[in-house]
Amino acid sequence: MPRVKYTESDVALMARMMRAEAEGEGRLGMLLVGNVIVNRLKADCLDFLNLRSIRDVIFQVQGGNYSFEAVQKGNVFYQRARDVEKRLARKALDYWREHPSKYALWYFNPYGKCPPTWYAQPLAGQYKQHCYYEPQANTCESVYRW
Repeated sequence: MPRVKYTESDVALMARMMRAEAEGEGRLGMLLVGNVIVNRLKADCLDFLNLRSIRDVIFQVQGGNYSFEAVQKGNVFYQRARDVEKRLARKALDYWREHPSKYALWYFNPYGKCPPTWYAQPLAGQYKQHCYYEPQANTCESVYRW
């Protein structure tokens, strides 16, 4: 059974996002981003209340802007999904969940070292250029469920 419900349209959309956000970090980097997307859908807490689909997660607006830079700026996000990214998206949607994004709800690419917190959330770890952040203890228990 997959981690979340999804359609083929969701797979293509998530594949485009994974590529746009982390293509330069290879397959593992794209999987890490995909896992954050799935975590946000499962979380139903903090900034991620009432998200019911992959589309809701990817096109979520916070503070007047899209949550993901790739949606704001266009770039690779608006190109078609390729088969390799679709396979990675299905993997993240179905079962894949690894450190440092295992429980992460946020990531970003800083200009320097990863800060120990980001918007008051603790650093879970870093992979190449991206820093991953988990929710503070006891603030989002649903992200820790399978």
